Amino acid sequence: MDKEVASRTSPIVLRPSNDDDVPAMLDIYRHHIEHGVGNLGAFEPTPFDADDLKARRRNMLKHRLPHLVATIDGVVAGYASAVLFRKRPAYRFTVKHSIYVHPDRLHIGVGRALLPALIQACASAGFHQMIGYIDSANVASLRLHEACGFRQVGYLRAVALRFGEWTDTVMVQRAIGPEM
Repeated sequence: MDKEVASRTSPIVLRPSNDDDVPAMLDIYRHHIEHGVGNLGAFEPTPFDADDLKARRRNMLKHRLPHLVATIDGVVAGYASAVLFRKRPAYRFTVKHSIYVHPDRLHIGVGRALLPALIQACASAGFHQMIGYIDSANVASLRLHEACGFRQVGYLRAVALRFGEWTDTVMVQRAIGPEM
């Protein structure tokens, strides 16, 4: 069955990630570092391996931060995670998020399934605001975030050197939890 037929007939299943998902997540992440338009999290200066990703996952979970995967027919199609926006205690209710989708699963609803689930998981964990940094050329991600209630709160010109060119970054934000 080709991917287009499978994407129309097979449901996207969301669940917390586990260590068995790490190789697939790492392949997705590396693809976006090497080829894709992504968010600032994809500007990895040194090689990133399975142990690094496992450690990040464990650290997120230890701090009640969600780390979700989307699967189609049992295969990881994408993943989403949140980290603290800043380490100082005053920012403890604000998270920064990342979403990565397998290149063969783009534009079939994986991101549209992951982002609301991540928002809900963060709200349930007691977080109040969610921040995202998106490469300005990533129109699909900008549209997804707008559809999910994010608004642009900043535009950072020429802040990242990627593939030999300066890129702009859009900062987006939305409230996700109850007011204090």
